[in-house]
Amino acid sequence: MTTLENPSDTSTPRRRRRGGRWLSIIAVLATLAILGGTGVYWWKEHSPLAAVAGDRMRTFPAVDRTGLDETQNRILDVLQREFSAQNPGTKYSEGIAEQWCADFVSWVMREAGRPLANPNSGSWRIPGVYTLEEYYRGQDRFVAPNAEYRPRVGDVMLYAEGSVFNQHTNIVIASADGLVTTVGGNEFGKVSIHKYRPADYSGVVGIGRL
Repeated sequence: MTTLENPSDTSTPRRRRRGGRWLSIIAVLATLAILGGTGVYWWKEHSPLAAVAGDRMRTFPAVDRTGLDETQNRILDVLQREFSAQNPGTKYSEGIAEQWCADFVSWVMREAGRPLANPNSGSWRIPGVYTLEEYYRGQDRFVAPNAEYRPRVGDVMLYAEGSVFNQHTNIVIASADGLVTTVGGNEFGKVSIHKYRPADYSGVVGIGRL
């Protein structure tokens, strides 16, 4: 015998309506979560980074390598690799916990086949900015800041204590129209890239020519 459904019983349609309503709410919440996550990702990828000077770059820029020699190309390759890797500073300082900007410059130059020589110890590693300046002066490769010399790929920028970078050093990867792009170690505790106009900031001691 077939049991006829009670026409006065409306609970089933009500349950269906409630279920559909909950599904709509869940779908809206899921969409908002996806959009929110996408927004956070976009903000992290595109919002400006704190910079010491000028702009700090998130990605290694495309560098015009036309006319660069073998050493300059190797320096760019090493810098791009180390920027991507973001190793701790002790990698460049032979395991010593210290301010490592000059260690980074020394390590990169050795890795690129153009090692420096510490004027005090003869080691490839020059751990201090003062000693790095001493090295370049002794090699007759130190250039005082002036408008006539345009930094080249592989040149080393040297900054005085009290400058925007404080006592610091980094490596030039591009230079045009008064702007330089540099890669340096121990900038915000990382290997960082800055693009800025040196003429806008005091405290540039000079440049160590490659």
